[in-house]
Amino acid sequence: MKKRAAALCGIAVALTGTLTALPHSATATPSTTTAADAPTATTLRWKACGTGRYPELQCASLDVPLDHADPDGRRITLALSRVPHTAKSSQGPLLVNPGGPGGSGLSLAGHVARELPAEVAAQYDVIGFDPRGVGKSEPALDCLPGHFDPVRPPSVPDTPAVEAANTERARAFAQACGAKHGDVLPYIDTLSTVRDVEAVRAALGAPQISYLGYSYGTYLGSVYATLYPQRVRRMALDSVVDPDEVWYEANLGQDTAFQARHQAFLAWIARHDAAYGLGTDPAGIEEAWYAMRTAVTREPAGGTVGGAELEDTFLPGAYFDGYWPYLAEAFAAYVKRRDPDVLVAAYEAFGTVDAEGDNGYSAYTAVQCRDAWWTRDWDDWRADNRRTHAKAPFSTWNNAWYNAPCAHWPTAPLVPPNIGTDDLPPVLLLQATDDGATPVAGAHALRRALGGSRLVVEEGGGNHGVTLSGNACLDRHLSDYLATGRVPDGPGNGTAADAVCARLPEPEPRAPRGSAAARGAALHGLLGFRG
Repeated sequence: MKKRAAALCGIAVALTGTLTALPHSATATPSTTTAADAPTATTLRWKACGTGRYPELQCASLDVPLDHADPDGRRITLALSRVPHTAKSSQGPLLVNPGGPGGSGLSLAGHVARELPAEVAAQYDVIGFDPRGVGKSEPALDCLPGHFDPVRPPSVPDTPAVEAANTERARAFAQACGAKHGDVLPYIDTLSTVRDVEAVRAALGAPQISYLGYSYGTYLGSVYATLYPQRVRRMALDSVVDPDEVWYEANLGQDTAFQARHQAFLAWIARHDAAYGLGTDPAGIEEAWYAMRTAVTREPAGGTVGGAELEDTFLPGAYFDGYWPYLAEAFAAYVKRRDPDVLVAAYEAFGTVDAEGDNGYSAYTAVQCRDAWWTRDWDDWRADNRRTHAKAPFSTWNNAWYNAPCAHWPTAPLVPPNIGTDDLPPVLLLQATDDGATPVAGAHALRRALGGSRLVVEEGGGNHGVTLSGNACLDRHLSDYLATGRVPDGPGNGTAADAVCARLPEPEPRAPRGSAAARGAALHGLLGFRG
């Protein structure tokens, strides 16, 4: 969830110590331009806006049409960031997006510039941006502050009263969003954001852009590539959204994949019984986890952490295994001592919603609900989620309620574009085979849709967002591609992937500072969750 992005970046790292058309042949050929010959941006004024973590950042703003079909109508403002190139020659702009939808990309520019090899980063102007409706872009959505304040109704609708309470919460959020932001909601969607990206390219004075997108950012990138293939110089997409499952089916697919990741976490606890003392049988540990959820559903820990909040707390572990040691410690302490404070502390670190999160969730729902069809018949939601919950009880209903405003959304859905084109330079796809948020089938589907694309997998890896977070093999593929435009030649080792990297080692019960877990935590703090 985007609600936790800023907090996790700092918290998790601290914890680890005790985020005009050109022909195809021309676009596919790697090239560089000298700084003197590069196009000069004339519509952006950059000013220093560095942070303690990323002191080199610069910021600018860009006005774009609210409705791109009415360029002379109302304007809105996009917030941009930049780490400028320092090499004598430049490969132009590299736009980056952390996903969501609803994720702020301003800090991601600093992270990418820092984590790429210095000689590669120096060749690019790394450009981050807050998409329309998000963060420092104006207007920023905030439909219903406090929507996630504890204690929420239980996620699992065991009684009609619980189901009614949750459906009413979803309806109230959708109604509040329409009442507060009804003038802009018809224009908060992926297609509009893609046209914003094209406006950013034009404002930068660049004939083409390179692009690095994570999670939902892969869908944003693939739509841009479909609509503006001649504007793509290089494109790397990490943790790939299935272009054929936007968005109702994608969320149901997530539930089963998250279940597998949660069970991997429980099996890891079993392998570290010496540290946590919960036994060596994963099934027994799973039973204890659900017993904990039942207990806090009946009596919220510290009056704050009920069943829904507990699910929020442990969901980050399905995205990034570097969080497993801290979640396991809280789990074990509660089981052994029934100490509510440990769950409250874990919830405050991993599960709470702040003002940034209210904005991120508002933008998330606005995009997802507008982008594509969602059934408005609650009987369909009930049947689909009951069926999925029967095999994936960890987070199915939590995810359903997270997306349920789309059953009541005040704007009609758009028809998603058919993703696919052969008129592109090679696109590099990167994916963990056991990713829960964006299952690997989506990467294979996008590889088929984008002609000439190549897929690199982290075999057996389960993290979401796998580059620039500690895997040297994956990072080498990414940096070589950005430096030269080269992609792997083709399938190897009898797999459907074009190249295979070994997964990172699982975390130890306590990860040392500076480890891959710490680097991964920094990236995952920027990416946030839910897509």
